[in-house]
Amino acid sequence: MLIPHLVLVNLFTHPPYHIIYIYMKIKEGFTLRDVCGEKVIIAEGLRNLNFSKLINLNESAAYIWNSLQEKEEFTDETIADLLCQEYEVDHATALADAQKLLAEWQEQGLVD
Repeated sequence: MLIPHLVLVNLFTHPPYHIIYIYMKIKEGFTLRDVCGEKVIIAEGLRNLNFSKLINLNESAAYIWNSLQEKEEFTDETIADLLCQEYEVDHATALADAQKLLAEWQEQGLVD
């Protein structure tokens, strides 16, 4: 399931369209650690006791995770902007990558 950066809702058969942004946040109890040179997300606390996965992040995903820790909520546009600021990538590519990353994180239960 891909997370759309916006949803166009046509309430009638003609414009105007209404833009709805989907805001997400990183779930509490997940921490990014450096384990033997690898960036790994681990679960902490009783809330995540049944979380038995080890999630390895590459350099850009770790950069995004660390950057999002400072934010109350975010969208895929937020992530795309972070990617464009840090790496030489066009916005369309960054947005597509952000949507894929959020879909993976949502599937793994890392974001709400």
